Amino acid sequence: MNIWTRRTFLVGVGSTLAACGNGIGNSRGQKINYRVDLALQQMYSEVPGSRDLADRAAGMLVMPTITKVGFGWGGAYGEGALVIGGAPVEYYSVAKGTYGFQFGLQQYAHTLFFMNDAALADFRASSGWQVGADVEYVVKNKGDNVGIDTTKLRSPVVALIYGRAGLIVGATLEGTKYSRIIR
Repeated sequence: MNIWTRRTFLVGVGSTLAACGNGIGNSRGQKINYRVDLALQQMYSEVPGSRDLADRAAGMLVMPTITKVGFGWGGAYGEGALVIGGAPVEYYSVAKGTYGFQFGLQQYAHTLFFMNDAALADFRASSGWQVGADVEYVVKNKGDNVGIDTTKLRSPVVALIYGRAGLIVGATLEGTKYSRIIR
């Protein structure tokens, strides 16, 4: 006979959470680094001009997988790394909230290129950076033969979206915030 009481339920949940670890010896950063490397390889192979853009940037925030879901209200979340000089230096999360007519699920990757030291310093000094009007978007859709003309990009921050999977349709109002993950 299997009788679930609050006590047995809490003991079961507590032991399950305890098995997740306490963060000592956490390999979360290694997993993010691995995913960032894969995302950069994909970006360089799929989007012409992205390697030149990366070479010219003071730093890149690479978000290898962002999962977005929406049904009226929606949201998105992902984790990535700030890459400077080819090496990850800090870890960040992105959270997005949306509201409007929307339905679906989508995953994608994106990279923010900080095209000058001032834009990179502003991002790193902020307690939570929000996407503003000074960001220029470059979108790579399947079937498109879109490259990046790096001579025409003048924005201090360039966002490149690639590796889309899934479908989400609608029109929404949204806000996006990037926050440092403290380890």
